[in-house]
Amino acid sequence: MKALEQSLIPGGLLWFLCALAAAVPVPPELRSAVIKVTINSTPCSVTCGLGLKVEELCEVTPGGEMKNCSLLHSLCLSNWICGLQHVSVPAGRPLQLSCLAPNLSGFGNHTYGYTWRRAPGLITTNDLLFQPFPNPQPALSLAPATEAHAGTYRCDVQLRQTFKLVKRIYFGLKVISRDLVDLSFQKSLTWAQKLVANLGQGSTGNGSQEGQQRFWEMETFYEVVLGVGSGVIVGVLLSLLLCCCQ
Repeated sequence: MKALEQSLIPGGLLWFLCALAAAVPVPPELRSAVIKVTINSTPCSVTCGLGLKVEELCEVTPGGEMKNCSLLHSLCLSNWICGLQHVSVPAGRPLQLSCLAPNLSGFGNHTYGYTWRRAPGLITTNDLLFQPFPNPQPALSLAPATEAHAGTYRCDVQLRQTFKLVKRIYFGLKVISRDLVDLSFQKSLTWAQKLVANLGQGSTGNGSQEGQQRFWEMETFYEVVLGVGSGVIVGVLLSLLLCCCQ
């Protein structure tokens, strides 16, 4: 019996709402009103922080006809935490860290506030280890970058009107000493590796021919040394064997 009463309550409520809607007169201006609805939208241009999306808006008449469609660019926010981004730079080179795309800083009527913090000498996302870093701009310039600049930089982007946090990103900066390592791949190759690379590229210049000649000369030299060394070792072993037999 209770189940029957529960099933009758929603049905009765729906009938009451329909009767109420039929009893309320609709003004003529609303019957002919045209509304704008979003019929299509692209995904957000970024996976975190502020991005842009394109929406297709169309006017819909009371008869269901769509007309006067247009495209509208608008801001979007899917996730405000962007995580840790690793950055490596040789000491002495200029570096710029940016926490907001240039095309977004002036988009719409919004203004943004930027707060930078730094954890010196550490690569971390533990917010308790960060210290205030004075820089109210969306980009942080290090010109030039030194080993003392190594650490993690955190940038927070907020809407000035509401103080809503719309983006947080961490930059883990490693500054590599020039005396410690050279990031040039070509300079790190040995002579034999460079020769193989040149042969693989099919270079036929004088430098390649000289390299091939030098390569074969070195191979011949190693074969001669190996042969002489083997002969000396065999002679010594035979002498020791004869001495033992006597």
